[in-house]
Order: sequence, then structure tokens, then C-alpha cells
Amino acid sequence: MNFKRPWRGLFAVAAWVAFSVGCATAPVREEHPRAARDGVLVHLSQGTNSPHRVLMALKMARIMCEDHDVAVYFDIRGGEVVLKDGKDLRHDAFTSSHQLLRELKARGVGLYACPICLKAIDKTPEDLMPGVETASKEALFGFTQGRILTVDY
Repeated sequence: MNFKRPWRGLFAVAAWVAFSVGCATAPVREEHPRAARDGVLVHLSQGTNSPHRVLMALKMARIMCEDHDVAVYFDIRGGEVVLKDGKDLRHDAFTSSHQLLRELKARGVGLYACPICLKAIDKTPEDLMPGVETASKEALFGFTQGRILTVDY
């Protein structure tokens, strides 16, 4: 040890001890609980006036439901799409709207219509297709435990 600078020797010993202890200790692997799956809210405000947008929204919901929690929210003119007597929309390269809605419901996707928007077009919840519910705060925020990612059409 150099007696003129004793801190150098102490530093060397401390570094050696820290290195030795660090190498001898096995790494501790923390187990993190699996994160909740994120949900996708497909927001559809277009109606029978825009078949391409409607069908793209329903197709996106169909794709996303394979590995995400999904809900579809129909407001403004979107409520027209989920009426019992609603038009079955068609457009090249897409499955029809009624078929897509049946597939979504069969896969457990929540289909929610805005109750105020229904009222604006003189319709009631009884006018909705089977499996479509009126939207509530609980339904729109409770369909997933993860984050809610929104896709607007």
C-alpha cells in the first residue's frame, strides 16, 4: 500500500469486494403480473350514407377482436346501422354490414348505440337489432381492463 495516498489502496480493496460480491450473487428475476389486455373502441358516427366507412369500421373491429378486447360505439348517424329494419350495407371487398355485426356479436364484441342519438332519429332501444345495447358509461369503460385505444370512423 502506498502510505502517501492510503485512499488508493482502500479504493482498490472496496472495488474488489464489490466486484466479488456482485459476481457471486445470482441475478434476481422479478415476476411482474401480466399486464391487462388493451381494448379497442371503434367509434362509428357514420350511417347508411357512408357504406365504405361503416364497413371499414366493422371490418377493423373484426380484425382487432382476435387479440384485443373490442367494443363498437354507434353514435350520431351510426345508430342507423344497428336498427332491426336497417339497411344491409354492401361495398366491394367487404362482407355485408349485417353479416359483420353477427360475427362481431358471436365473438363477444360489445355493440353499443347512443341512446340520445336513437331518440334524435325517433327510435327506441326496442328498435335495435338483437345483441345491440344502448351505451352506458359502465359498458364503454368496462369492456377491458387495459388501456382503451380508439379508432374513429
